[in-house]
Amino acid sequence: MSLVKVKNLKISFKQYDNIVHAVRGISFEINQGESLGIVGESGSGKSVTFMTVMGLMNSPTSIVEADLIEIDGINVLDQSKENIKKIRGKIAAMVFQDSMTSFDPLHTIGYQIAETIITHKNIDKKEALKKAEHLLERVEIQNADKVLNYYPHQLSGGMLQRSMIAMALSCEPKLLIADEPTTALDVTVQAQILQLLTDIQQETNMSFVMITHDLGVIAETVDRVLVMYSGKIMENSNVFDIFNQPKHPYTKALIDSIPGREPGKKRLKEISKEDRDLWYAGT
Repeated sequence: MSLVKVKNLKISFKQYDNIVHAVRGISFEINQGESLGIVGESGSGKSVTFMTVMGLMNSPTSIVEADLIEIDGINVLDQSKENIKKIRGKIAAMVFQDSMTSFDPLHTIGYQIAETIITHKNIDKKEALKKAEHLLERVEIQNADKVLNYYPHQLSGGMLQRSMIAMALSCEPKLLIADEPTTALDVTVQAQILQLLTDIQQETNMSFVMITHDLGVIAETVDRVLVMYSGKIMENSNVFDIFNQPKHPYTKALIDSIPGREPGKKRLKEISKEDRDLWYAGT
């Protein structure tokens, strides 16, 4: 059963006297319990696609057009801002690249996680703080009872990202979107965060989206992959076929550019317009 349905999504941005077309008519679905990777270089349209799905693209300079953007049977395009706020957190949640900017520096970690829980669930502050402590323990933060009283600047990058994941999971969403969640972390912590996300997805059977430019991350965390380039979906396939039987020239170029995969490989080549149009998958 499809949890997310997107049909013919187009996203543009007004820029002085010009319009930049960031996403050019893409369509895809995400099934309940499925893990999906979105991969492509910077500017390919990965993040803005899912910010739009989450109802976060409300800038006066952005233009969003689509036949359908649906989460759990709810058409996001037909919803008011207040209704979309109810969807975020309760049905779908997002973990961003820079966790420091996702927390308010004036409030403790515990207060902010508890506030999210109280907003979506009918429970008191004491119960919400207890749940927040349990969530911090679940994402493998030691001394969770003390961390509840810490401010964001008192935590390391890895602990902050774990706290961000805990807050995203606080209302048991059906969909978790992780946008480059490990880019700012060192290799060891990166591996721990990726394993944590994978474990939680398997335990809860929630749908999971990993947005990244790193094919190594994709190989470790998802079942299916969408390859994006220049605002279009170039390839939509399972993770095994993406790495072993890539069909699109851009996918092949991405894989060939992985450091250490094969000696003598060169940097990623630009794909011609003819190849993009010829291989455009659209779904």
